[in-house]
Amino acid sequence: MKEIKYSICGMCAVRCPVTVQVEDGKPVWIEGNSHDGGMGQSLCAKGGAAFAQRDDKQRPLTPLLRMGERGEGKWREVSWDEAYDYIANRLQTIIDTHGSRSIMFSDRGGPFADLRKAFVKALGSPNYINHDCTCGRNVHHSAKSLYGLGRKDFAYDYENARHIVLFGRNITEALKVKEVKSFLKGIKNGARVTYVDPRASVTAGKATRYWQNKPGSDYALLLGIAHCIVNNGYYDAEFADRYINGLPEFKNFLEPYTPQWAAAETEISAEEIEAFCRELNEDRPRVIIHPGWMLARYRDSYYASRMIHIINALMGSIEQPGGLFYPKGPKDAGRSGLKSLGALVPGVDEERADGCGTRFPLWDKGAGMLQTAYEAVDTGVPYPVKAYFVHRHDPFIALPDTDEQKRILSKLDLLVAVDINFSDTAWFADVILPENTFVERDDILRTEKGLKPGFGRRQQCVKPLNNTKAGWEIYLDIARRMGKGEYFPFATIEDIWAYQLQDTGLSVSDFDKKGFVKLSDQAIWYDRDNLKFGTESGKIELFNAKWEAKGVASFIPYVAPETPPEGSFRLLFGRNGYQAHGQHQNNPILNDLLTVNTLWINTQAAKKLGIKDGAQVMVTNGDEQGTITAYVTDLIHPEAVFMLHGFGTRVPAKKRAYGKGLADQLYMKGKLKEWDKAGGGLNLAESFVTVTPV
Repeated sequence: MKEIKYSICGMCAVRCPVTVQVEDGKPVWIEGNSHDGGMGQSLCAKGGAAFAQRDDKQRPLTPLLRMGERGEGKWREVSWDEAYDYIANRLQTIIDTHGSRSIMFSDRGGPFADLRKAFVKALGSPNYINHDCTCGRNVHHSAKSLYGLGRKDFAYDYENARHIVLFGRNITEALKVKEVKSFLKGIKNGARVTYVDPRASVTAGKATRYWQNKPGSDYALLLGIAHCIVNNGYYDAEFADRYINGLPEFKNFLEPYTPQWAAAETEISAEEIEAFCRELNEDRPRVIIHPGWMLARYRDSYYASRMIHIINALMGSIEQPGGLFYPKGPKDAGRSGLKSLGALVPGVDEERADGCGTRFPLWDKGAGMLQTAYEAVDTGVPYPVKAYFVHRHDPFIALPDTDEQKRILSKLDLLVAVDINFSDTAWFADVILPENTFVERDDILRTEKGLKPGFGRRQQCVKPLNNTKAGWEIYLDIARRMGKGEYFPFATIEDIWAYQLQDTGLSVSDFDKKGFVKLSDQAIWYDRDNLKFGTESGKIELFNAKWEAKGVASFIPYVAPETPPEGSFRLLFGRNGYQAHGQHQNNPILNDLLTVNTLWINTQAAKKLGIKDGAQVMVTNGDEQGTITAYVTDLIHPEAVFMLHGFGTRVPAKKRAYGKGLADQLYMKGKLKEWDKAGGGLNLAESFVTVTPV
């Protein structure tokens, strides 16, 4: 029997709509959901490896309890009941001793997090946190300071743009399928692309202009660009007069930061900067300068992103075809949204362990900040944190300095990992609860914002092969064990879907035809004469007095990045299209495509050190060292080296990937305690390594 199932991919955090063909209960084909015009039938390599993930036996296939020391790898297979009893007993002891607020939870965020947030709240804790300290917190908080809106409150119309500017946003490798297709259509339609990065990624190969700037100099380059734009009047004066406050103060601040000054700091000539700015003036308002996706890089990345946001505003590109637009939700289509599961649970009136909203009054409490929550685990201030749930999130490879993380998390009384794979963090846990692969599970419904808003459904396509469960089942089961079942009166996923849809006028069967439901046939655009922003003034605040009063300056002077000592290099990292936040590591297909990483090193720098292409080199930072193959190339700046992230796993159960390649995060010594003080993003590109021939 043949069936077609529509679902949502779970191989990475992008979560693309997919079509799965099933024959006699087995998945035989997967492709993009062609009912979604932006997706078509396209699918990346990660999605194509979904069935291999399901068939893989080198992953947790039943609940596991730790038997030896943490991280030792001694496990006992147990029933779900025994695992739940263990967790519930430990949790109750922790709550009795330290209170419910001593529980912490982290995941990768996203549209299915509503149930997990409700679970944490039901336990009585305020400490839900996602991964964003290693991704977009600097971008988010810089947007909040300027527009009063977050980073996800803007999207990008690449297809109709005239000029697309990317500061290290490697859009063709750290990819979203629909986004990269729109980007390529924009190029086909004649858009100019300027790509800025110390390393020439695949995206650089699509650019009409590639600038290999000095590592850590993004903010300097943006200051020079802003100076040229403002002083030459290369901006939308009408838009600025209507919507922007603080332009005179901004112009005064920019006075010393000429293109000539920027050239000396960045190694990009003043003439090039000026020519680029003239192009922006020609191409505006259909200009997109991407403010960053993963911008947890440098100590001034918050201000670099803020400067990008400012230049976008000066281009008049907001709510503009070919520019930035507000992703519209159900309300914009005149419809009610999905009902939140969190609405069933009373609020928690407790200070957060990570200090968001208190010690850090301007940091958004919704996503939290994991590195400052670690401080609470370590010190017991503002209160002890003793239990930690980690859902499909691997802090040991996402955050820097794994050994320091292990020292801190050793102070926990309970560490529970819910995952499909043996992540490095799961290997250190007390309990591993195995989740179904995405083709084996349903999930709660999601809201899909955009020019045509709607809702989407992840649908179970096939039954689980192993003794695994869906995440929604796991958290409802634990909640019931903890006496919190009253908040979740659902026996099936269909019950949850019916609850979510109760105010929408839709039923579950409406998703059967396409896998999603659109609430508008036409693209929804706001009236550009009546735009509203989330600041107190309702305008774009270049100088934000509220943030200034809380200790976050609107503009800061540029401080040049540290130059690596002789024989040392700034360590940069990234990923390509095969990689999926560590999930690629041991996947039978993806591991075969990309078995090991290499170290990119500049040709002249390598020559000075006697390093030849393909030779083994030793990479060292403090007491951490390892060997890796050198890739000698002109496509990286002489002050930097680069490796793909997500290699060097320390989990022996992942036999295909174990011991292969180097793990960049191990060489970020001390960086768990260093972050952008304004935006909160970790400084993941501020470490230096030495490289020597072997």
